[in-house]
Amino acid sequence: MTMLTHLRTRTKLLMTLLAVLGLALAPAALAGGSAARAHASASYLTGLGDQQTEMFSNPLWQQLHTKIARYIAPYDAAVRPYSLQAAARWIAAAEAQHQLVLVAFYHSEYTPTKMPSTSVYERDVKKFIALFPHVRQYQAWNETNRGSVIERVKGKRHIGLVSPTPTQSAAYYKALRAVCKGCMITGLDILDGQSIAPSLRYIAQFKHALAHLKVPMPKLWGLHNYSDTNRFSSSRTRAVLRAVPGEVWLTETGGIVRFGGAFPNVKGSGLRRASRALSYMFHLAASNSRIKRLYIFQWSGSTGAVRFDAGLTDPHYNPRPGYLTVCKQLHAAKCKMKTSNR
Repeated sequence: MTMLTHLRTRTKLLMTLLAVLGLALAPAALAGGSAARAHASASYLTGLGDQQTEMFSNPLWQQLHTKIARYIAPYDAAVRPYSLQAAARWIAAAEAQHQLVLVAFYHSEYTPTKMPSTSVYERDVKKFIALFPHVRQYQAWNETNRGSVIERVKGKRHIGLVSPTPTQSAAYYKALRAVCKGCMITGLDILDGQSIAPSLRYIAQFKHALAHLKVPMPKLWGLHNYSDTNRFSSSRTRAVLRAVPGEVWLTETGGIVRFGGAFPNVKGSGLRRASRALSYMFHLAASNSRIKRLYIFQWSGSTGAVRFDAGLTDPHYNPRPGYLTVCKQLHAAKCKMKTSNR
């Protein structure tokens, strides 16, 4: 099969699914464009992660010429129409721009405080993989060691979502390997945190659980090194590299504009800090040859009502100072522009 025929077949598969779901892409999204190219000066591939499709049609994103993109999908997206519509639209937009898609499974949007049994997880992700046979890169669970997230609603605290134990993560990894033969699958998608010790314990317990399940040790791992990137440190990243064998992808990282009290954005201070953090992020990614990919999160910024914001653009998709840092690093053509102070 020629490359052109292969791309046409993949687009046809996605359009068939979108037609079933009652969705349609704008003609511009299907027009494609110049082939994406690698950034020859880097020892790793750079891409973006975002849940919105807007970036794929934005000229600011298009001029970065990235090749890889990451999407977080609920593990049960294949059996939940709303979640499936969102995933299908995003993957179609990414494929139309010749992106190599990495999908990270996550909690259900409908039952975020309940972890699925291994059999339910395997059944649902198998259906997802069947719907998107061209996607061959996966993560069993996004930020697997995140723990319980506490939310406050009307002054009352309650659990917003939960995360798998190391034993559950090992079982999900084994199940995903079973239903996606030949896929590239990260062993864990680990979050560093201000203290790296809990993350290292999680990794050790995960490896022990894999041995109990008689599953081969992964040679590919995902890391979210927000703490190192935004505290201008490397100790956590280096500790994780020592703890795992093989290749490491920085599957989610970036410059934090605003996140609780630790990273405020007062009179634009968060925008300037995020830009410096993004510059350091590239330095950190280049510091070890085992780091082969870097996924910047996120493209779309948020309003003050949202607790976490690491957007390269503001809520109206205007470029922030952090975008200029990324633009220059990736040698885009037009990096001189007015930036947003929002």
